[in-house]
Amino acid sequence: MHCPKCGGEIPFYDLKPNCRHCGVNILYYSQEAQLAHDAKRTELEGAAARMVIARVKAAYIGSKAAIARTIVSVSSAAVLLLSFGSLKLTVPFFEKTLSAGLLGVITGMDDLKQLPTYLKSAMFSDYAKAFLLPMGVLAILLLLVTVLFFLFILCFLSLEKTAKAMRNTSLVGAVIALLGQIAVLVMDFARPLPATPAAQIHAGWGGFAIAAVWFAVFFLNRLMLKQGIEPPYRENDIKRRELLKKVRKGEVDLDSLPLPVLESEQEREERLKALEEALKAEEEGKEL
Repeated sequence: MHCPKCGGEIPFYDLKPNCRHCGVNILYYSQEAQLAHDAKRTELEGAAARMVIARVKAAYIGSKAAIARTIVSVSSAAVLLLSFGSLKLTVPFFEKTLSAGLLGVITGMDDLKQLPTYLKSAMFSDYAKAFLLPMGVLAILLLLVTVLFFLFILCFLSLEKTAKAMRNTSLVGAVIALLGQIAVLVMDFARPLPATPAAQIHAGWGGFAIAAVWFAVFFLNRLMLKQGIEPPYRENDIKRRELLKKVRKGEVDLDSLPLPVLESEQEREERLKALEEALKAEEEGKEL
């Protein structure tokens, strides 16, 4: 065994608490060094944690635009429940209604499984093919809303990059929803398909609602980028995070750093104030 301060060798049978060479208390000397080591690491890791929390707040609740974006981003999935339109098939002793909306897909999954059969039918073929258009638009929007939600959940990791990606994704989705709804309206009112009482397409208004919500996502992300969404970090926290990276890589020895590692004037005043209050409380406790 060696003394942690002077490095002098101490025999195993020497049970005295003090070093025979320099006289330091071996137990307390090691404890003080470890406490200082832990305090430095806590300071650096605390700064990194505060920066993550600051980014999360900026991404979701940091401003009115961020709060509005959170609401409409969630609504961008819910609004897909609305229907672009429906296809009604009617013959004696048979009637089916297929809905081109997420709610219609969920509730009418068994009926939609028969769509390949309707595509081969001479009576329903043209209308079944036309019905594939809003269903295809819905499938694309489901893919885009998955991307949008993925970006929204992880937006605190890179605030500007994810905001730009959300802006572009929502714009594409809004345009696709708008064009898809217009196409269904044309099929309903202009009636380009052969007239038959056995099959009818009825337009809904879900595409316009989807487009409105997704355009809102687009404009809110654009507004946040214009205003700037970089969170206000505490002074020196960025430097502490960079130091922590170097410590973890082994480029900087934690024990070689001062304690506190970095300290602003405000943090120094807060630390001294807390120390004074602790000493005052200790003195009052002794008097009692």
